[in-house]
Amino acid sequence: MSEIETPQDGALEPRAYTLRTRQGPVDTLLYESLGAKEGALLAGGVGGGFDTPALGLYPRLAEELLRHQMSTLRLKYRHSTDLTESVHDVLAGVEFLVGRGLERVALVGHSFGGAVMIDAGAQSPWVTTVVGLAPQSYGTEAVSQLVPRSLLLVHGLSDAVLPPSCSQSIHERARGRKELELIPGSGHLLDEAAERVFDRVRDWLLQELRA
Repeated sequence: MSEIETPQDGALEPRAYTLRTRQGPVDTLLYESLGAKEGALLAGGVGGGFDTPALGLYPRLAEELLRHQMSTLRLKYRHSTDLTESVHDVLAGVEFLVGRGLERVALVGHSFGGAVMIDAGAQSPWVTTVVGLAPQSYGTEAVSQLVPRSLLLVHGLSDAVLPPSCSQSIHERARGRKELELIPGSGHLLDEAAERVFDRVRDWLLQELRA
């Protein structure tokens, strides 16, 4: 795998990188802390692009992790409805981060992306923890293989797209360290609980990456 850098004019962060993989190019945005050993990879759901739940959660997390000398890669799937292809993209992103010096990586995915991250996390020795935000249950058979990686699931009780039973099912099948947070009054995008979600995920990442 190789990468092509496209610096963004006037901005030190993030930088756009296109990862050249055998399956095709994967577009990413890198918020890099030079010398970092820990970091996170963030991706959305079937909407594709660099979408983010919870009112801009992903750029907020990236900026926060920079303050803790951690790097973040936001990733855009090549085929945002294909689980296998999206897992490939995430694993390419992890490889890219490891190539830049990271030794511990957290995966965070929303909706369809939650299943992607669980599958990818079970396959990569560099992944320390996985966070699923309003995840689908389809495609999460690998959750029992996440050990020794930890798992955090966050789901709104008013989710009309994917019911909270999706996260409950994943949590029941997971082994090892796992936590499930159900948020009353919050829908699929978790916008209603944006601050609560930000605080919860930030604290989890900092704890698990520095454990």
